[in-house]
Amino acid sequence: MKIVVLDGFTLNPGDLSWSGLEALGSVTVYDRTVKEDIVSRIGDADAILTNKTPISAETLASCPSVKYIGVLATGYNVVDTLAAKERGIPVCNIPTYGTAAVGQFAIAMLLEICHHVAHHSDAVRAGRWSSNVDWCFWDYPLIELEGKTIGIIGFGRIGQRTGEIAKALGMRVLAYDAYQSDAGKAIASYVDLDTLLKESDVISLHCPLFPETKGIVNAASIAKMKDGVILLNNSRGPLIVEQDLAHALNSGKVFAAGLDVVSEEPIRADNPLLSAKNCIITPHISWAPKESRQRLMDAAVSNLATWSTGKAQNVVNP
Repeated sequence: MKIVVLDGFTLNPGDLSWSGLEALGSVTVYDRTVKEDIVSRIGDADAILTNKTPISAETLASCPSVKYIGVLATGYNVVDTLAAKERGIPVCNIPTYGTAAVGQFAIAMLLEICHHVAHHSDAVRAGRWSSNVDWCFWDYPLIELEGKTIGIIGFGRIGQRTGEIAKALGMRVLAYDAYQSDAGKAIASYVDLDTLLKESDVISLHCPLFPETKGIVNAASIAKMKDGVILLNNSRGPLIVEQDLAHALNSGKVFAAGLDVVSEEPIRADNPLLSAKNCIITPHISWAPKESRQRLMDAAVSNLATWSTGKAQNVVNP
């Protein structure tokens, strides 16, 4: 079996092994692939793996040997799944691999907003403490989370993990999700969206990107939030209308935001959030601890190995 990985660098920049795939066939790994090279690099491959490299209907028409598409992520919108289905090609994703890491990162952004740890460490190293007249100092309001309310929009695995951590910090947890579960009810109180927006001191986004969730944070929904709310997003960038959030940050309606995702990645130099007040932006790294990436690698190998036996798992276009 001939296997091509179109953009393997973010999954494995050198600290993991491709040996699991190599046991299944002849493997060619490209760090990244620009649009113009997609067809030529796929060539006569039987199986292709992609993270962010798009696989269109036109690409599949130009590469008739492709029999399997593995997505090195949970989201699979980079693949024209309908076109693949019409050609009998299963598209298999990685449904879960970074639950702990992504939940942990959401709370890490929240704690940084509350305490400005990096800023105060830098201030100490710059000599501010050694020359200070008092025995301590702080440059920003410091926030205690116990007793405050976090509202989580999207209460699947990652939302629930985030809720568990928040609950351990003494926070009241509200959840909004189309599907309620007993596991979720053990962590949070399910409420409607308007109630969540109205009552939450912190709002964390963990829902998938669907037409009905695109732009769920916008001028109208922000107006329903508490003054001084904190907003977190390490799910999908287009959940937020970025100009609306930038305006809310600059006006003070939203006290602060912690974002690990934006609408277009890499971030555009003219993204309005880059100049917004009190906005932490990190380069989509919630998923990236080595432990998470190893689970992703193992799952990708398992998906392909299962397909090679005549079966298929984690198929998103059955």
